[in-house]
Amino acid sequence: MLLSAKIVNKEINLMLLALSFFTRIPVNIRAEVDAEMLNNASRYFALIGILIGTCSALAFYLFELFLPANIALLFAMVASVLLTGAFHEDGWADVWDGFGGGWSVENKLNIMKDSRLGTYGAAALFFILLLKYQALLVLIEPMLVNSTSVLAIFILGHCLSRVIATSLIADMPYVSEDANSKVKPLAQDLSVNSFLVLLATGLSVLLLFLPLMATVQLVGVLLLLRWCIKKWFMKQLGGYTGDCLGAAQQLSEVIIYLSLFVLLSESL
Repeated sequence: MLLSAKIVNKEINLMLLALSFFTRIPVNIRAEVDAEMLNNASRYFALIGILIGTCSALAFYLFELFLPANIALLFAMVASVLLTGAFHEDGWADVWDGFGGGWSVENKLNIMKDSRLGTYGAAALFFILLLKYQALLVLIEPMLVNSTSVLAIFILGHCLSRVIATSLIADMPYVSEDANSKVKPLAQDLSVNSFLVLLATGLSVLLLFLPLMATVQLVGVLLLLRWCIKKWFMKQLGGYTGDCLGAAQQLSEVIIYLSLFVLLSESL
């Protein structure tokens, strides 16, 4: 009984740590945070995605009460950015600044660590947000909303995109030499147990909101997407950085929304 309570408390602390890492929500972790704990918290990143997706959907429902749906959708996106502190968007912009402006791996890494936003990063950020908005806009049209809910769309996007991004830790080397990097102690390792929890969370969400055939099709798209992202990062850096994980999340989220549009359109 005492052992079970200890295990439960440990897992709760890991969830709180994941929450503090990916959001601006203040938490009280009653344990000493070390490298092992930071690594193990990765199992709950997809769960945090469910929370962020739920908050975004609630923001949409709230603002849709007195505003047009397209404007309410913008507020839903703003809610997710405020909740995460634009954590992933920052990674997306940094990756494009580094990959676009750097010639060597060392040069790319140095550019990515620069806090200033360059032309490549600014353009990439504009286009990814525009794509996300347009993809969500066509998904929430009445005919498609009859097939699924806004809540399901946001949860699928935020949860599964974090599954893809976090899974890269399992079979890619970490290449940043920045000792002050926030993600470094967290992204060193993804244990088998953490990987299974991560996948189980994503699969549960898929099966909850989508029919079996759509689930299989979307899984196929995500596996191909993960392969492409991994090849991209390996070619550019020979591995990944924390910024790369943020970029993978942003790209995956947009691809998920576009894939849902295609799948739901075919089912009508």
